[in-house]
Amino acid sequence: MIENQKIRPAKVIGPLGEPLTLETLPPADTTRWVVRRKAEVVAAVNGGLLSVDEVCERYGLTVEEFAGWQRAIDRSGMPGLRVTRIQHYRSLYERQQKY
Repeated sequence: MIENQKIRPAKVIGPLGEPLTLETLPPADTTRWVVRRKAEVVAAVNGGLLSVDEVCERYGLTVEEFAGWQRAIDRSGMPGLRVTRIQHYRSLYERQQKY
């Protein structure tokens, strides 16, 4: 049986519709995280290309930081990842939850 083996796709679809592979992901030494790069990493995890632990180790992120990126995309899509608009999208989400 292959229960314990990890089966990973060779590529997944990125946030802009392009194919993502391990080679096309942002480099491991990335320090400037723009919206597109964050979204690519989240898409890689959601598609099974990498695990959360692998992403955190590869990019030096905390699990909480990565989870924040996932929440932002789930709530507001790629615009929710913009650092300058975090408060706006957070308050918008909280208002939506009230109704």
